[in-house]
Amino acid sequence: MRTGRAESWGIILAGGEGTRLRPLTRLVSGDDRPKQFCPMLRGETPLAVTRRRTALQVPPERTLVVVTRAHERFYVPLVADVPVGGLAVQPGSRGTAAAILYGLLRVEALSATAPVAIVPSDHWVSDDAAFMAHVAAAFEVVLRRPDLIVLLGIAPDHPEVEYGWIEPADPIPVEAPTPVYRVRGFWEKPPLAVARTLLAGGCLWNSFLIVARVPALLALIRSALPDVYGAFARVRGRLGGAGEPDAVVGVYTGLRAANFSREVLASRPGNLAVLPVSGLEWSDWGDARRVLATLARLGISPKWAEPSRTALA
Repeated sequence: MRTGRAESWGIILAGGEGTRLRPLTRLVSGDDRPKQFCPMLRGETPLAVTRRRTALQVPPERTLVVVTRAHERFYVPLVADVPVGGLAVQPGSRGTAAAILYGLLRVEALSATAPVAIVPSDHWVSDDAAFMAHVAAAFEVVLRRPDLIVLLGIAPDHPEVEYGWIEPADPIPVEAPTPVYRVRGFWEKPPLAVARTLLAGGCLWNSFLIVARVPALLALIRSALPDVYGAFARVRGRLGGAGEPDAVVGVYTGLRAANFSREVLASRPGNLAVLPVSGLEWSDWGDARRVLATLARLGISPKWAEPSRTALA
């Protein structure tokens, strides 16, 4: 049952190349499709699972899926039911910052001050409803504190060295179903000794699921990446109209790639908050080892999994 506010929006990031997981996805699908379009979980793609999970809090008509044109043959069969205007098609891949900014400007054109959830399309969670209840709590936070940008931090169960970590600071006084904390800093893929210290110190895995008001995120990107922001700002008035495809091609031509985590979040922690997520399992399907471990926990043994366990694990 959806309990989120009616004005909330979602942006699903589905434009990545998924190169690290390519050996496994080739086993599953027989081609070079990115992982978000690969039917790895009981015949379902991560994108389909993500869309269904997101819809528990954000209506499909307020959900934008950001894709990349080069993947068209893979995503078209999967988005036939996306409402009109629900796709943002990038002419090329320029990193997560461009994908997020493009999606935000599309949302801004329709609802300038809306709260929005930025949702990766390659994660698995054990309890969709419980996870999205935390997203609902984050929406409540930003409705009361429009200046805050809330990151969902996963309570870790081991010292993972392939994830980014968030170090929480003091609690933020705001009325919300779940406590939120200032962000002291980020640790990206730390060595094992550091990861053990972070685990013992109450740090959290960075899920890269972000909830904020559109103006707060746009201001953050403008401050951290003025060149990327400026390239999009020149075509702002054409987004959502018939001239959007040509305008966006012009933006992406010559646009540098930029990483949102490293170049935006880590460089501007002032208005960031972290909301801890506990009581469920979560995995970023960034490599074959984590995919296979998830399938094993679920008792799923597809035909392609046996050769992959020895070749890829």
